Amino acid sequence: MIGIVDYSLGNIQNIKNALEKLGEEYILSGNKKDLMACDTVILPGVGHFGEAMKTIEALGIKQDLIELAETKRMVGICLGMQLLFEHSTEGDADGLGLIRGAVERIDTGYPVPHLGWNTLESEYESLDQKDVYFIHSFMVTGSPSIIATAEYGSDIPAVAQYGNVTGIQFHPEKSGAAGLEILETAIKGGF
Repeated sequence: MIGIVDYSLGNIQNIKNALEKLGEEYILSGNKKDLMACDTVILPGVGHFGEAMKTIEALGIKQDLIELAETKRMVGICLGMQLLFEHSTEGDADGLGLIRGAVERIDTGYPVPHLGWNTLESEYESLDQKDVYFIHSFMVTGSPSIIATAEYGSDIPAVAQYGNVTGIQFHPEKSGAAGLEILETAIKGGF
């Protein structure tokens, strides 16, 4: 069973559709007890880092998410990936701190947002040379846990993994068959 964290910020319908294509059962909940019953927890997200953390804190689920990540696989997608890190300049806000690193505005000399298809580069065969769909204006910096990047004026962190926590910056649910394969690998245990 997959738990999708419900905190009203995310492309939840697209994630549901992707999980259905993969034949996965899921629930949508912001309740720790419900999510503890799941094998994997997906933290979706679209929007502003600072506002997302305010919402998570207002709902009283920040500590729940940190505790869930100790025993469950956790997969953050797009903004959900960024929230896994320590701090963001977007809203000058602290994140969940599950992976070392920070989040800063993309400053590569290329247009922002980083929008469209890019090819992943990774030592992991399941990620390398996969074409995936990005849309984001902020990127992870200073993290030793990056396992895939995409070139966009410089290397943009695309996938991070630390223990049982995986962050995916692009939208696997919008990246066709390659994205579904990546999402399935992430929810089954990582790369």
